[in-house]
This record gives sequence, structure tokens and C-alpha cells, in this order.
Amino acid sequence: MTTTKVDFSSVGWRSVEWTNLVTLYLRACESRVPRAILGDHAAAEAVDRIDYDFKRIHRAAQPWANRFLVALRARKLDDWTSDFLRRHPDAAVLHLGCGLDTRAFRIDPPSTVQWFDLDQPGVIELRRKLYDETDTYRMIGSSVTDPGWLDEIPTGRPTLVVAEGLLMYITERDVRELLGRLTDRFPSGEMLFDTGPPSGPRLSKILTKGITKWGIADPRELEAWNPRLRFVEQSSALAGYESIPYTPQRLIFRLTYATPMRNFDVVNRFAF
Repeated sequence: MTTTKVDFSSVGWRSVEWTNLVTLYLRACESRVPRAILGDHAAAEAVDRIDYDFKRIHRAAQPWANRFLVALRARKLDDWTSDFLRRHPDAAVLHLGCGLDTRAFRIDPPSTVQWFDLDQPGVIELRRKLYDETDTYRMIGSSVTDPGWLDEIPTGRPTLVVAEGLLMYITERDVRELLGRLTDRFPSGEMLFDTGPPSGPRLSKILTKGITKWGIADPRELEAWNPRLRFVEQSSALAGYESIPYTPQRLIFRLTYATPMRNFDVVNRFAF
């Protein structure tokens, strides 16, 4: 990572880039609590170097509880990623819709891994102000639904695809086509992603101007969409709430986990 101070003052309120900055800030906040769940110190270092009005973000992000929601989901995906890389130290990792996430740095993959972070060009432009490319780490600015970016990825390695907070924001048709392109191009690997329920897009029309496009009742249905996909395991994004170090927040998450809301955001692991 670069170490100079960077100016993010041009990031617009409620833009895609701003949303990614909020998530980075939440991970940085969580890293500073005692017995952190994710402990994303790379995020904290990045935030310390960014010139931005974080007081405004603090008011909007409500880190009191949201930092733990972000951390729990990311930790599960990190654990699955680390497990895959232990078994395949020569892997290629595709982190789709990476935002400003620091997974490539906090996991510290083996030097034999080729890692690719992909997001919209505007988001990647911000990433380049914070993080440096290396021989084994590259950033690609492209829409995930544009098939052209796949030509930049080698095909001779076991491949891990991570898509956190992404698939629910594209249409079902785009999800189907993306999964098909990935399994057609790479000989073997795993996919890690979170999904929401079919009610997600309906609620989004009321609450968030329809930004959520896709939901699915049972992600195992993807096996019928794509014969190469094989369901491995699933977990609520709230799983592990017992590790939250503060009693009030832990109680709120415990109560939520006891309701059907625990399945509003689930993380899934598929092999192919």
C-alpha cells in the first residue's frame, strides 16, 4: 500500500464511491474495538491516510452496530478464502465488486497467488490512490457484467471467485450470465457470495429506490441454473454474533438471529 495522504474530497454524497468509502470506514472502526472480529487494520491505515469529512460518514454509517454486521460477513468470506488458498497456493483470486476492500492485504495470500480486484472504473480510480499493484496483485476497472475483463485473467489455475455485496445489485439475467461465463472459462475452483431473499427487490423499491435487483429463496437453485455449480455450504451473515465484544450490540444481534431476519443476508460457498 502507498503511504502518502490522499484527497478524496471530490467523492460525491451517496455516490457509488461514497458507499464504498462508508464500508471501508466501518471496517476501520471495527478494527479499533477490543477483541475485534475482523480486525481490518489495513482498512484503518487506509482511512487514516484519506482526506475526507469522516464526521459526515460517521453520522450516516451508524458504526455503533453496523461495523459488526460488516465484520461478521467479511470474516466468514475471509475464512473460506483462506481455506481455499491453503489447499490451492497457486490459485487465481477474482474479487468482484471489490470496492475499497482490503481483503487482498489482510489475508496476506501466498506470493504464488495471482489476485485480481475488479470494480467500476470510478471505484478503481480511488483504489489506485490507496493501493499499489504488484506482480501478483492487479486492479481492473470494468463493470462485472461486461465479459471483456475476463480476457485479462489466466485460465490455468484453480480459481476462487469472491463477490461480496454484489449479485443482489444486478439482474437475475446478469447473474445467470456471469456465473455461466465464469464456469465456462475456468476449469475448477469455488465461488463465495452473499444473497438476499426474493422480497429484497420489492422492499428496495420502497426503501432504496430499487437498487436491489435480485433475490433468491434457496441458493441451491443455482445448481439447476448451472450444472457445473455444486453447493458446499451456507451461513447467515449474522453467524458468529457471539464474538461481538459489547453486550448491547451482541443482544440485538442475538435477538435478530432468532428471527427469520437471520436469513435476509446469507453467504454461500459453491464449488465448480
